[in-house]
Formats: sequence, C-alpha cells, structure tokens
Amino acid sequence: MMILKTLLDTGTRLDIISVRRFNKIFREYSGTMGPLESAKKAAAYKAIDEYVKDNNVIGIGSGSTIIYAVHRLAERVKEEKLNVVCIPTSFQSRQLIVNHRLTLGDLETHPKLDCAIDGADEVDSELNLIKGGGGCLLQEKIIASCADHFIVIADYTKNSQRLGEQYKKGIPIEVVPMAYVPIQRRIEDNYGGSLEIRMAKAKAGPVVTDNGNFILDWHFPHEITDWNKVNTEILLIPGVVETGLFIKMAKKAFFGMADGSIMEQS
Repeated sequence: MMILKTLLDTGTRLDIISVRRFNKIFREYSGTMGPLESAKKAAAYKAIDEYVKDNNVIGIGSGSTIIYAVHRLAERVKEEKLNVVCIPTSFQSRQLIVNHRLTLGDLETHPKLDCAIDGADEVDSELNLIKGGGGCLLQEKIIASCADHFIVIADYTKNSQRLGEQYKKGIPIEVVPMAYVPIQRRIEDNYGGSLEIRMAKAKAGPVVTDNGNFILDWHFPHEITDWNKVNTEILLIPGVVETGLFIKMAKKAFFGMADGSIMEQS
C-alpha cells in the first residue's frame, strides 16, 4: 500500500493537507512500509541528496515516488537553509511543493532548470523511458527538456532490458480530441499493436489531461527496437501532442532495490 493511498484512507485530501499532518502520516507510514515503498524512498532520497544544491531551480515530477523526493527536499531546505525554487509538472507536484512550504516557480520566470527529478513507468537498458501513466506526460517532458540534468527515480520493478518487459499498460500518447480516431488507425496501420482511449474511472467518458486533450495507450508490438525513429515519426502525425516515450533524455536513473540498496544506471 502506497503512502498516497494511506493519505486517502485517513480521509485527508492531498490538496488541503497541512505540512504537519503530512509529516506525521509520513513518519508513521515510513516505519511500517514494505520493500517496494522502501525502495522508492531510497531512490528518491539518493537523488535529492546527490543532485540538489543551494540556489538550484529544480523540476519536480509526478507520481508516488516523488512524494518521498519532496519530503526529503523539504528536510534539506529546512536543515541546510537551502535556497531552492521548485517547478511542478502537475497539479499533484504543485500541491506537494505548496504543502511543504517550498518555493514555487514556473517556466516563465525560470526557463532554465539545474535538474529535474521524476519517476518513470519503465526504464530500459539504454535509459529510454515510458512515462505518462498518471497522464502528465506533456508537462513532464517539457520540464525535463528544460533541465541540465534529468534524473529518474524508481523502484526495482521499473527496471527492464527493453520497453514493455515489465510495464504492460502501453505507451501513452496525448492527442487532440477531434483527431484520436485517425491517429489510432494510423499508428495501428503503420506500426501494429492496438491503441485504446484511456477512460476515466470517476466520470463518464475519456480521461482529459490538464491540457484538455485525450490519451491513447498504445500496446505496441515487442519487435520494435528503434524507438527514436518511431517516436519521431509518431510526433509528426497531425493531432499528436506528445508521446510518453522519453528517448535519450535521462542522464541517470536511481533504482531502489528490495534489500535497501541503490542501483545506478547512466
């Protein structure tokens, strides 16, 4: 059970939770977490400790592992009196920044970032990523592209030799709503596999991103190997806004392992 679920089970909404309340739940939960959550925490702490310095501008990613990263960042800011500006990739990460009383910024005032720290749905042996399981792929890729160093934090289940080995939910593709059917058919005709429009769970109809778009999840053929070529070609299809393929963008990945150790990939 993840810490985010724990927060929800207590009846506390993440967007209104106080820092004191969050820290209390975090400490209680940290003492009883299983190997998967311990792995996420270890990877997040390692990245924050190694890559965050005073007077840095940091991109803050989305997802369950980022909760640990923001908590560690808040600890360091308080203990070391760091001057750090945080640029969020999503509503979730914005609320985490605000609730931890960290300095919130944006790309208008800080277009160049020292590093961006984010999770991933899967990382292959060449540091290619699948991201976007939470629907924030466009913002995440923009932030990552503005950073001098894009650092990935994940648990051991996200580490694969090739894409699709571990992650079975497909590659997210954010599309303009009016074009989703032609895009779906074109990708299936050109590359194979199948695409499904992502449907919402708490509302009728498709998931709508923060940018007002739909998401197609592409269950791709496993024989694809040239992801740079495929990604470039898909991005040229009219109506495609962005893909969840992050190709040659990550500088390093920290994987928390089940035994508490950290595996680094660069």
